[in-house]
Amino acid sequence: MLRRLAFTLLVALAPLVTPCPTMRARVTAFIPSKAVARVAHNDEDSARIAWARAARLRRGVNLSHWFSQSPGRDYSETHLRTHTTARDIALIKEMGFDHVRFPVEPAPLFDEAHPADLNPEYLRRLDDALDMMLDAGLSVVFDLHPSDEFKIKLRTDDRHVEAFAELWRALARHLARRDPERLFLEIINEPMVEDAYRWMGIQARVAAAMRDGAPRHTIIATGPRWSAIDQLLLIEPLADRNVIYNFHLYDPHTFTHQGATWGAEYWPYIKRVPYPSSPEAIAPLLSSVEHESARGALRAYGEERWNAERIERMVALAADWARKRGVPLTCNEFGVYRTYSPADARLRWIEDVRTALESHRIGWAMWDYADSFGVAVKKNGRATPDPQTVAALGLQAQQ
Repeated sequence: MLRRLAFTLLVALAPLVTPCPTMRARVTAFIPSKAVARVAHNDEDSARIAWARAARLRRGVNLSHWFSQSPGRDYSETHLRTHTTARDIALIKEMGFDHVRFPVEPAPLFDEAHPADLNPEYLRRLDDALDMMLDAGLSVVFDLHPSDEFKIKLRTDDRHVEAFAELWRALARHLARRDPERLFLEIINEPMVEDAYRWMGIQARVAAAMRDGAPRHTIIATGPRWSAIDQLLLIEPLADRNVIYNFHLYDPHTFTHQGATWGAEYWPYIKRVPYPSSPEAIAPLLSSVEHESARGALRAYGEERWNAERIERMVALAADWARKRGVPLTCNEFGVYRTYSPADARLRWIEDVRTALESHRIGWAMWDYADSFGVAVKKNGRATPDPQTVAALGLQAQQ
C-alpha cells in the first residue's frame, strides 16, 4: 500500500517540479499530509468498489463468434442481428448465469491511423447489443478481443501500443455513460506479449487511458502470454485499485483441446482422450496415434496425473497471488472442445474446475455459450441448453 501510494503521489507531483539530483528528497519533503490522506482514502475506496463489483461476476458465460471471431470476419448487420438474439440472452439468464463476457473484435471499430475516431455505425450495433444484455438483468464484461495479428504487434511496436491506448480512451468515453455497477471493461483478451515487464508497462499505459475515459468503471486486467495462471504470477497490480484481475484455465490443453485444428500442431491427432489422466488410462490410446509429438504429449499427459486435486492446486496459486496483494480475481475462460472429447470426461473436468474456483471464491465465465465448447447446443440457429453441462456448472437447466 505504501509503495503504491508513494508512486501515485510522485506521478501526480512530477509535472510540478523541476528535475534535479535531489528531486526525490524534495518531492517527499513537500507532500502535504492532507494530500497523503486524500490519496490513501481514494485508494481504499477504489479497492472496496472493485471487491463489491466482483460479486456481480460469480457465474458467467462467453458470447463467442458474435462480435468477435466470426467465420469469414463477417460483422455484417445480418450476422450481428441474428447470431445471438434476445431469446439467447433470456435463456442465459434463465439458466442462472449472472453475467456474460462480451468479446468484441476492434477491427471494424477503428482505423489505427486515427484510433480515436470510432466507426459510428458499428458503435450503434454495439450499443444495441449492450442494451439487450443489460436490459435482461445481466452484468456485462466488455472484452476487447482482437486478432492474433493485433496482439503480436504489441510485442515490439510502440506506436501500435499508443493507438491501442487511444482506441480504449475513446471507447471508454463512449461506454462511460452506462451503469458502472454492471458494465466492466476488460483491457484485452489473452495478450501475446511474452515479456512480462513489457506487458506490465503496456497494461499500465492502456489502463490509464481507459480510466481517463471512464473514471467510475471497473477495469479487468491480466497477465501476459494468453492469461495463463503462471503468467499472472509474474506481474504486480496496477496503481489503480478499481481493478479485477483475470486468468484463463484450459490446463491440460492435451485434454481440453483434443482434436482442435488451431493452436498446437499435435492437437488434431489426439481424440477420445480421457480425464482424469494416468499412464494406465492413456495406454490404450498410444498404439493408435502415429503422430510422434502427439504420442509424446499423450504419454506426458498420463504421467502428469491430471485430476481434481491437481486443478485445485493450480487455482490455489492464483488465489494466493490475489490474497497477498489484496485484489479481486476472476477466471473468465475455461472449457473443453466438445467435438472429440468423451462426454463424461468433459463434464467431470468442467465440474472439477468450477468446484476449485468456487472453493476459493473466484467468479468464473465458461467458454462458451453455444459454439464448440458450449453450455448449449445450437441447431438450425436455435440454442438448447445441454442439461448435463448446466449441471456440471452447478446451475439449473431450463426446459
